[in-house]
Amino acid sequence: MDEVKVVVAHSERATLRVGDVFLKVDADQARIDAEVEAMSLAPVPTPQVLWHKPHVLALAALPGTTLGRLGGPSTGSPAAWAAAGAAIRKLHDAPLPPRPGGAGRSIGALAAELDAECELLVTSGLLPADLVARNRQVAEAALRPWTAAFTHGDLQIAHVFVDGDKVTGIIDWSEAGQGDALYDLATFTLGHEEHLDDLLTGYGTDVDLDVIRAWWSLRSLLIVRWLSEHGFDPFAPGCEVDVLRSRM
Repeated sequence: MDEVKVVVAHSERATLRVGDVFLKVDADQARIDAEVEAMSLAPVPTPQVLWHKPHVLALAALPGTTLGRLGGPSTGSPAAWAAAGAAIRKLHDAPLPPRPGGAGRSIGALAAELDAECELLVTSGLLPADLVARNRQVAEAALRPWTAAFTHGDLQIAHVFVDGDKVTGIIDWSEAGQGDALYDLATFTLGHEEHLDDLLTGYGTDVDLDVIRAWWSLRSLLIVRWLSEHGFDPFAPGCEVDVLRSRM
């Protein structure tokens, strides 16, 4: 008999696995609707939608394995990373979806959020002031005009599945929409900087590496406190705080 496995769970959403079916339970029905819409528009492999109703989305499991995880080693070959880069480029070149996504916040809104979060990180004592100040300086390069692309919006390494050197699917599309393409590339390589060149081999275009590095800092600064408050450990080896320390 299949067991129920909790993949991830916190106060906003949970993902369960039962056999070859994933059940995503989300308090925000709009996120489920956005995910279903994005998967229908994306020109890359995505999980099969089995059914969805308030507040649950059922998806078929994907073949293959992920390229790795944040805080762990990458198990993918250079060719697999290049294949992921090619798939991401195909997504970014697709016709724009109808609305902004997680990678599509305005420069002003993002800067205001970043400044407020940096202040909280220091006043709460969660991170030292010099670490926050240095990464806030690095993050500035991401706050520039960008051309909207079809972005995933939460393209963590654990969200891309490969079988050998072939991408078999990309999961978790609730943050998809119009956004900054370099945000996706930075999110995917967060904590795995050594594979950026392999990824860009498949992506196939010149990329501003300073902006990629800026997004590594910016994303980490914005998420450290949330992770700490929701049962995750950004201080684990290779995770967000180590990413911030690497900029010192």
